[in-house]
Amino acid sequence: MPRKARVTPGGMVFHVLNRGVGRRQLFETEADYDAFESIIGETLDKCPMRICGYCLMPNHWHFVLWPEGDEDLGLFMQRLSVTHVTRWQKHRNVVGEGHLYQARFKSFPVETEDYFYQVMLYVERNALRANLCQRAEDWRWGSLHARILGTPEQNALLSDWPLSRPHQWKDDVNRPQLDKELNAIRQSLVRGQPLGSPAWIQSRARDLCLESTLRPRGRPRKLAAED
Repeated sequence: MPRKARVTPGGMVFHVLNRGVGRRQLFETEADYDAFESIIGETLDKCPMRICGYCLMPNHWHFVLWPEGDEDLGLFMQRLSVTHVTRWQKHRNVVGEGHLYQARFKSFPVETEDYFYQVMLYVERNALRANLCQRAEDWRWGSLHARILGTPEQNALLSDWPLSRPHQWKDDVNRPQLDKELNAIRQSLVRGQPLGSPAWIQSRARDLCLESTLRPRGRPRKLAAED
């Protein structure tokens, strides 16, 4: 049975996630992280994309993307993922020996109100939440570092936001996020459902053929703290 086509309208913000198969390490060395950021830049040259934020973690990554056109997100993510897999396998002399990622990337629409800030907090404090750094901006492979401490090449990966960035944003990211926000985002990740106000979630689920993600089902899988 063919896979269902994704519906990712331009102009809408998406939280995008993927991880290594069996929680395999995607990035084992600093050079691995740096190489992936270089691939992001190369992909942007071929498939323009507004990257609001990102965080690269040892066995997974997050992006917050704001595509302009309806096909942009899929084209960008496909090229990024295929290039990364090809180079990762070639570098390790394991071309054709199984999968690197557990599946296709996951993407979740986000309401462009307070929920945008919430998902940006979630993504940019990911490494801090996993105790990989003392302060969020110290994690070299994320958009918070890229924006305020990164190289010109890192900074060039990032776009403007659909909302203004609070002047105290760095301090906000370094404070613990509210449990209710974490729970809502994690439910979005586990269920694959939109993130926003109840009315917006219902509307977007209907428009994007995601109504099945809102239906009750068995006990959900728990996400690890570093997700």
